[in-house]
Amino acid sequence: MIEFQNISKSYDGVLAIDGLNLHIAKGELVVLIGPSGSGKSTALKLINRMLDHDSGRILFDGQEIYSFDVRDLRRRMGYAIQSVGLFPHWTVARNIATVPQLLGWSRERMAQRISELLTLFGMAPELFRDRYPHQLSGGQQQRVGVARALAADPAVLLMDEPFGALDPVTRSALQMELKRIHQTSGKTIVLVTHDIDEALLLANKIVLLHRGRIEQIGSPLELLSNPASDFVLDFIGRADLGIKLLSLKPVAPLMRSTPAPLGSPRLSHSATQREAVASLAAHAASVLTLMNEEGTALGSLHASDIFASKPHG
Repeated sequence: MIEFQNISKSYDGVLAIDGLNLHIAKGELVVLIGPSGSGKSTALKLINRMLDHDSGRILFDGQEIYSFDVRDLRRRMGYAIQSVGLFPHWTVARNIATVPQLLGWSRERMAQRISELLTLFGMAPELFRDRYPHQLSGGQQQRVGVARALAADPAVLLMDEPFGALDPVTRSALQMELKRIHQTSGKTIVLVTHDIDEALLLANKIVLLHRGRIEQIGSPLELLSNPASDFVLDFIGRADLGIKLLSLKPVAPLMRSTPAPLGSPRLSHSATQREAVASLAAHAASVLTLMNEEGTALGSLHASDIFASKPHG
């Protein structure tokens, strides 16, 4: 889908991207992460030609990006940023329809797409389509910004620190919405963040950059299980590495078929082991009852099993 071939980019003689080689497959959610000045935002902006690279090639769907008309290229790539950038004097509906209108969509088609996206983001179309940005909360504005990026059903969604300015509760809710949208749509998403927990939660593949080069690339589990260097270990966090690993492991394989004692705290069977540890600690308990979506008890989870080497049956 997207391929960097030996890409370099300098600012005033200082390398921001240094010989970058990277393949992003169709349907992946790839997170570019690293410290300030690592080149992650620069790499993202090279994809849709908001910046020009100095050397190498970037391919999109097998074609060099400079073979596309720049406007056509950008219309095939949704772009969402932290500052949202909504037009203040346009309604929510008109903001979302920015690209479809440029593409000449009919009013009926645009209205249908606006309703679909507002519904997808939990914003009732009849309540929000005619509001203006100043009438929305920060989280609602960010939802509209992402909806606008998705409006013309682009092949790729590029996101640069999209949730960085939001409060923790709103940020968590939007992260889960993005994860759900990716799982249901199968869309290719490239996201920049400085937040390792956000990367671990969302990514299929994490690209950790340092001084314009890839320090390590792999799944969240691969980075946590086998950090390639002291830099990687320090970046992902030495102190709570074990807790982060638990956040990637589900509780379901550890469930015992025997019921927990009466009155034991309850937890969804789809939860992570990190969530189980938090629940056990919060309730000063040693056993949890695991529940399905209908609220039916399925079995039990024992604290000792979280740290055992083999799951119980």
